[in-house]
Amino acid sequence: MKTFKEKRTKMQISSSKCVTQFGFWILVFGFFSSCYSFKDVSIPPEVKTVRVQYIENRARIVNPQLSQRLTDKLRQKIINQTRLSQTKNDEAHYDVSGQITDYYVTTSGISGGQAASNRLNVTVHLIFKNRLDDKKSFETDLSRTFDFSASQSLNQAEAALTDQIVQNLTDEIFNRIFSSW
Repeated sequence: MKTFKEKRTKMQISSSKCVTQFGFWILVFGFFSSCYSFKDVSIPPEVKTVRVQYIENRARIVNPQLSQRLTDKLRQKIINQTRLSQTKNDEAHYDVSGQITDYYVTTSGISGGQAASNRLNVTVHLIFKNRLDDKKSFETDLSRTFDFSASQSLNQAEAALTDQIVQNLTDEIFNRIFSSW
């Protein structure tokens, strides 16, 4: 008959083996996830160049940072996640342009008869031209909303939300152009 101390030692050994195996699988998963990208970028092999034009802000309310930051972030994402060369040439295989067409605030939540939260609505009109296959060219509106406390002014909300706005819109534009889903 085993003593309590022997049983506890056996459980500790078994438990440490599980922790070791678990750690091993975490490392394996981490290694393979760094080797494999979960992106679904679909670019035909004949497409070599892209031009990303400045995304103008034509909304009634203008966030003075948004156009430049969105344009720069989209250009950088394309450089980092595709094999395409960026050019300023009018004959680029892919031509991306657009405008910020809407930028406005609405009330999104009421508490005690007063606004508790507001929603910033941002719309970008995207124009994509595929010069090698015009059937794949398109125009579309991409809209995103961003909630913030009604106790904040629009300037305060913009300071807190601009990075998120730029990231979300950049991802949306990129996925619309390059992903096949």
